[in-house]
Amino acid sequence: MLNSKLCQLLNIKYPILQGGMAWVATAELAAAVSNAGGLGLIGAGHMPPDALKAEIIKAKSLTDKPFGVNIMLMSPFVKEVMQVVIDERVAVVTTGAGNPGEYIPALKAIGTKVIPVVASVALAKRLERVGIDAIIAEGMESGGHVGEVTTMTLVPLVADAVSVPVIAAGGIGDARGVVAALALGAQGVQIGTLFAASVECTAHPNYKAAIVKAKERSTVVNGVSTGHPVRVIANKLTREFAELEKRGATIEELDQLGVGKLRAAVRDGDVDYGSVMVGQIAGMITQIRPVNEIMQDIVQNIPKVITELTRKI
Repeated sequence: MLNSKLCQLLNIKYPILQGGMAWVATAELAAAVSNAGGLGLIGAGHMPPDALKAEIIKAKSLTDKPFGVNIMLMSPFVKEVMQVVIDERVAVVTTGAGNPGEYIPALKAIGTKVIPVVASVALAKRLERVGIDAIIAEGMESGGHVGEVTTMTLVPLVADAVSVPVIAAGGIGDARGVVAALALGAQGVQIGTLFAASVECTAHPNYKAAIVKAKERSTVVNGVSTGHPVRVIANKLTREFAELEKRGATIEELDQLGVGKLRAAVRDGDVDYGSVMVGQIAGMITQIRPVNEIMQDIVQNIPKVITELTRKI
């Protein structure tokens, strides 16, 4: 792991990325993950450019290690935040909800690595052709916006289809998950929910408590009819959303119901009517721990998992 192609590409100690979760992945969390040997990411979400710049500057004050920014290409500020990333010479950009092709020349000109998140083999192959550096294959077990294919299926298919390093995401929360991802052909992993349940994460205590309380069947997927399904913890909001979908509500009505709900959950602590975006891996999380403890627990147990696997074989 320590000498993996991905570690060399990103100049990190461990091939473990932290998910770029909007509102959750702030400078504090990104810096903590980078300081622990992984790659921390600031989740830009729908941040305006000045807010993102402030987060990047804060992260630089908290770590001298590489970190990145996750940019949602559907953001109304996408061009402006891309320029901020370029101006601040951010080491890594991960992207979601689109094709980053038009921004790649400018990013590569300053040495930034570009790593899109994909939920299908077709998209992975298409994005490889535009010059990306690696790719995150994210299964439907993950929190937030999801595709339709599981991690177990998606990762080996993507690994077989592209030549760039593949990073597995979705349903990974301990050393066993990392070893499984490597066995499937990935060269690293991206972990979101586990790091959201950390001391350094600035999310509201109610949000983190909801993760600890959750079981493996606590999440549901809303919004399939909109074309942008989202995995969240079931609550009063998800039930209302499901009722609207059953009644054939318009996409505009469904979108309106969801406006501001992620912020309400993460920043304000409203876990009843807020959108509590977490992955199924929440069922494995039983406590809030420091980032470095989480990282070392994963890394130190990998040899044990491999030894046990060898013994079984």
